Amino acid sequence: MSTTAPKESQDTAPDSGRIYDLAGIGLGPFNLGLAALAEPVDGLDAVFLERRESFDWHPGMMLEPAHLQVPFMADLVTLADPTSKFSFLNFLKQTGRLYRFYIRENFCPLRAEFNQYCQWVAGQLDSVRFSTDVLDVSYDDGVYTLSLQGPGGAEVLRTRRLVLGTGTNPYIPAACAGIVSGDGAGGLALHNAEYLSRKSELQARRSITIVGSGQSAAELYYELLQEIDVHGYQLNWVTRSGRFFPLEYTKLTLEMTSPEYVDYFHSLPAEQRDSLIDSQKNLYKGINSELIDGIYDLLYTKSLSGIVDTQLFTHSSVNAASWDAGSGAHTLKLRHEEHGRDYSLESEAVVFATGYKYQEPGFLAGIEDRIRRDYRGRFDVERNYSAGVEPGEIFVQNAELHTHGFVTPDLGMAAYRNSWILREITGREVYPIERSIAFQQFGAPVTTGATVAVNA
Repeated sequence: MSTTAPKESQDTAPDSGRIYDLAGIGLGPFNLGLAALAEPVDGLDAVFLERRESFDWHPGMMLEPAHLQVPFMADLVTLADPTSKFSFLNFLKQTGRLYRFYIRENFCPLRAEFNQYCQWVAGQLDSVRFSTDVLDVSYDDGVYTLSLQGPGGAEVLRTRRLVLGTGTNPYIPAACAGIVSGDGAGGLALHNAEYLSRKSELQARRSITIVGSGQSAAELYYELLQEIDVHGYQLNWVTRSGRFFPLEYTKLTLEMTSPEYVDYFHSLPAEQRDSLIDSQKNLYKGINSELIDGIYDLLYTKSLSGIVDTQLFTHSSVNAASWDAGSGAHTLKLRHEEHGRDYSLESEAVVFATGYKYQEPGFLAGIEDRIRRDYRGRFDVERNYSAGVEPGEIFVQNAELHTHGFVTPDLGMAAYRNSWILREITGREVYPIERSIAFQQFGAPVTTGATVAVNA
């Protein structure tokens, strides 16, 4: 660890002689949580770089009633350090909303409220630098050199370790990328990340189709359905799933968001992990059951006044999409997977609520030889969340779904992962790390003859 001056006396201006212990690149909730947990650690010199001007978490989906699918304890710090001044409860106390939140009796924060909380935390951290873009990274003799474009122009920063938190990007199916990228000029097709800024454009069209299976698609459908008779559009919802399935949220299933299950999943062969992830989507990509019921109730209520101009299509994959300027509509080529039958759907506007996908940042090209890869060219992430050829040099946040399982994007496991990363970097367990919390065993028990030896 570098021997730098105490934090309160350090100059925040670029220092060519300074070597940080840790540089976090990208500032979503996961790296922001790491920054908050690192802040009180004596002797740890850390910096976190974000190219945006400020923290803003999925602004295009800040729908007024939308809330997290996890309770407030899954904030940036609490599950690692319940006494942290950066907790969500302290945010409520400091902003005068603690009693209102208590009386509300819904411990899942509103999405906009969680975003405000993250902005509140970011505003208190000297280690966070916004408007700073990482252009290139190189390595020499134990030190990573980052070429940056910051508010003051070009600069260079050096660090011994990297934590990649660049996040995921909006994903559009390849068959539909052309109409979203602008090849079909004149049409209105977008990812739901742009929804709020373009909502009025959507509602001015005669028909809107939502493509997607998860929570975001359901939230959009519910909101647009509420105003369908005000604007007079037709509303369609297309999913390739066989049903509009709920997020599985039973307590024994929640035990799979545990250290033991991560241990178990990580120990499996890579090919088996890939197959398992494909079968577990209802554990992390489903819809809140209350929202599903709310959609049905809203459909029922609106049907009292007559036929509701809406269609819901299941088992339907989008195989192609085009825009026709003459008709002013997009044509989606769909295939009903169970019937094995092709059909088409026309819609003036299309919203793809098709999720997000990790995309490696271009600046990694300069340190490609420092990164471990698996059989498919992905990060080969160790159990301690490192992916470098040397242990404890390069760590990843939310880029290890294929190695650590469906808990990877879970806010509730973020503090646990950050506790691991800080232990690997500092050489000590700064925050106690849980090792055994589940009542169930995920692997085969150890046997001695006919006797099962249960591990404590």
